[in-house]
Amino acid sequence: MAMFVAMNRFRVIKDEVAAFEQRWIGRDSQLHTVPGFVSFNLLRGPEREDHILYASHTIWKSPADFEAWTRSEAFRQAHAGAGQAKPLTLGHPDFEGFEAVGGAERQDVAAQ
Repeated sequence: MAMFVAMNRFRVIKDEVAAFEQRWIGRDSQLHTVPGFVSFNLLRGPEREDHILYASHTIWKSPADFEAWTRSEAFRQAHAGAGQAKPLTLGHPDFEGFEAVGGAERQDVAAQ
């Protein structure tokens, strides 16, 4: 199965964790309307001295579907006002994109 994983890693200021999570959970991303979108997760990672690491993780059917999303009106709406509010992170996010070259799926998970 073709698949593309798009991840942004954020170094979230410890005192801003609740605001950061609420901003992501409360936003209307419009992802469900975008062709090729499969799933989204916001992941909380390890705590460091001055931040907590987060990653936004989206799965797409193809790199082209992801790229089309970044040029779409839905993308512009989802990111409107970004950077205008109080900073919640240390710097800009680090983007990483991955194309699937192999994998496995458990077939009985949906039945549980």
